[in-house]
Amino acid sequence: MRKFFQEIKADLKFKTAGPGQKLSEPPRVPKEKPKAEAAPKPRQGPTDEAQMAAAAALARMELKPKGRLPSSQEAIKNQVRKELMAEAAASERGVSAEEKELVSPEKEEAAGLSVSGVYFICPLTGTVVRKDMREKHIREAILSYFSVDPVAASIMEIHTFNKDREKVRVGVETMAKYLDNIYLHPEEEKYRKIKLQNKVFQERISCLEGIHKFFQAIGFETKTLPVPGQETTEDYYVLKEEMLTRLEDLKDYKEQLLSSEPVRAQLDRQLCVFKPSPEAARFELPNDFYNLTTEEIKREQRLRTEAVEKASMLRTRAMREKDEQREMRKYNYTLVRVRFPDGYILQGTFYARESVSMLYNFVREALTNDWLPFELLGPGGLKLTDENLAFNECGLVPSTLLTLVWDASVMADIQAAGAEQPASPLKPELLSKVQTLS
Repeated sequence: MRKFFQEIKADLKFKTAGPGQKLSEPPRVPKEKPKAEAAPKPRQGPTDEAQMAAAAALARMELKPKGRLPSSQEAIKNQVRKELMAEAAASERGVSAEEKELVSPEKEEAAGLSVSGVYFICPLTGTVVRKDMREKHIREAILSYFSVDPVAASIMEIHTFNKDREKVRVGVETMAKYLDNIYLHPEEEKYRKIKLQNKVFQERISCLEGIHKFFQAIGFETKTLPVPGQETTEDYYVLKEEMLTRLEDLKDYKEQLLSSEPVRAQLDRQLCVFKPSPEAARFELPNDFYNLTTEEIKREQRLRTEAVEKASMLRTRAMREKDEQREMRKYNYTLVRVRFPDGYILQGTFYARESVSMLYNFVREALTNDWLPFELLGPGGLKLTDENLAFNECGLVPSTLLTLVWDASVMADIQAAGAEQPASPLKPELLSKVQTLS
């Protein structure tokens, strides 16, 4: 059977091509895909024994001399994740009864919705959180890490909490010059002192959140020193003498500061599989999907009757396109359902400005045979052939139902050979969690 499928795949280059592929290209070799993300499960708190073991491990870590920090941002994130998983689980375990009562009305409100909201995955802890809680969760995760590694935590704080990326770039580069001067000229005392009231320091560095924690973490201390030739004093950051024996560490801190990126929560696709249903085209979305306040949403609903009247008016094509573009900007996310030939439905959440190629990848990762060529048809049978277009550019917001169709010639070859096909093209682990649309 495996040999038959290999022959079919080899023959594809003469018969069909997937979206964006040339016929002359060799067929893609099937690769083992990572398992699709399942719906988030409630996290269980650690046992008392696990908490004691985690505390003992942390104590041992703090007693050990710290080695050189990892230079890559990914290594830092992995280290953060290991240290914070136990703390995050313990925090969830300690949710009070009053807090649980505050959550329950939200669940009741989401009962009739197609999806309860928009969720994100924290890259530091792996915790799934609601959209409105992602910034708070990441901030708490980073601040908690100061007790473990203040240098890495302060660098993440600088890059994550300051939203003006240009200011961050200028401040970080200026800070790197300070550290370069110390590394290259350790004997020069003037490079080991930074006047806090210096204009450049005030305008480029002091304004950044987390920067003062970074100075303290890498060995600077605040001192009030006399100004040469004057009777006044000034506040300085002065590098501790002991750091002169750790110049390589300063160089590593500088490289880490320059190479780091903001810690950003990743959109949770909230992958779901549904049984065939006549309700597939019905969507009830929460306010998370709209780039509007609650008051603005209510106002939009009141204006719908006016929109119907406006549609009957004679307007130019440019006027209509302008209105459509304005309408598309109202949405930040889109809920996409893909209906398979057997009626089963695959659902996921996407950014409205993500490219359609992300949807094709999402579908392939859910297939048992991910090499089988397919097309996605939008409303009215329109083929989604340009994978570089965004969902909002295709009008597929804030929700849409698409239809998946297989390549007819390939399926004909498979049937002609009498090859046994699975009952569903979706992976068994997804079908084991199939739901019913209500």
